[in-house]
Amino acid sequence: MPNLIALAIPFFFVGIGAEIWVAKRKQRQVYRLTTAMTDMACGIAQQLVGVLVGALSLAAYAWVYSHRLIDMPQKTWVSWTAAVLGVELAYYWWHRLSHEVNLLWAAHSVHHHSEDYNLAVALRQSVTTWLPMLLFYLPLAVLGVPTLEYAVVLGLSTLYQFWIHTELVPPLGFIEKWLNTPSLHRVHHATNARYLDKNHAATFSFLDRMFGTWEPETERCVYGVTKPLDSYNSLYAQVAGYVDIARMWKLAPTFCEKLKVVFWPPGWQPPWLPVAALVTLPRTKFEPDTDVRAKWHALGQFTLLIIGVFCFLMWGGALTKAEQAVCFVLFAMTLFSTSALIESKRWAWKVEGARLVVTVPTVALLLLGFLH
Repeated sequence: MPNLIALAIPFFFVGIGAEIWVAKRKQRQVYRLTTAMTDMACGIAQQLVGVLVGALSLAAYAWVYSHRLIDMPQKTWVSWTAAVLGVELAYYWWHRLSHEVNLLWAAHSVHHHSEDYNLAVALRQSVTTWLPMLLFYLPLAVLGVPTLEYAVVLGLSTLYQFWIHTELVPPLGFIEKWLNTPSLHRVHHATNARYLDKNHAATFSFLDRMFGTWEPETERCVYGVTKPLDSYNSLYAQVAGYVDIARMWKLAPTFCEKLKVVFWPPGWQPPWLPVAALVTLPRTKFEPDTDVRAKWHALGQFTLLIIGVFCFLMWGGALTKAEQAVCFVLFAMTLFSTSALIESKRWAWKVEGARLVVTVPTVALLLLGFLH
């Protein structure tokens, strides 16, 4: 089955371009270059990990489906309806618990780090959410939702969520009682006290109304997380939540307290933990000074990276396992190096120089091998 997300990548960038154009016409700034690059870098990392685990995840679902408890006629309105409602319900509870359980939040928080809100944020994803999400979807296989219907509906649900990451679409009135919209999802990404842990739906907002987590947009949203990441490093963003858990685990005085570190809500503040400084909202967005030359060089390299990753996702199956591994290493090096450049790290240019020395001849050899 084709990777729907990979196929949609060109359309994602068309949408981002259109959003920038509309924002300019409205004299609004909804993008910051460095933040948008970090958002997309997280998405690149997630898609690359998806190459490794995507087939495994689908195979796991198909295996469980082969041991299903209920037989459902395939490719009928019954199976498609069950897939749509089942995927939505499973997503809702995975998403809701990802805001209520610290271990799940460590993965999902990657998507919420951005202090901007635009279509690029939709691409900012975690490399570790695939496993807990799969565990929430497997009951559908047990109940007989066919693998094809599950995979197609899951892909379409993911694509639907792209367009709701924008500030440029106003509230849509009665539609929001049934469907998830940009206004409702802005609330979900906001750190305003009244908005925390609201609007968890993927496509159908009536589940939020059913379970008491629906909240309309009534005040200006302030985006990000209550404990800001303050970094452009897309690789660090993927592990920052787990690093926080590890630090708290080490400080916890008893095993029971250690378990609470993992399974209690993210906002839990135990008495044995030093009180963290409160973040005053709205706060100044994280935007350290970046050398102009470094910024534009990083943008150029990042553009080449996007092209390379798209080609890899579409045609990388023709490469040998060793060649694929080399590509993964080059992609990771580029993600690390570009983030160091836009953060103006003292050693950034040395790392970038070393990366270019390795990358240029390696890419040339890979292209020659692929063409032959």
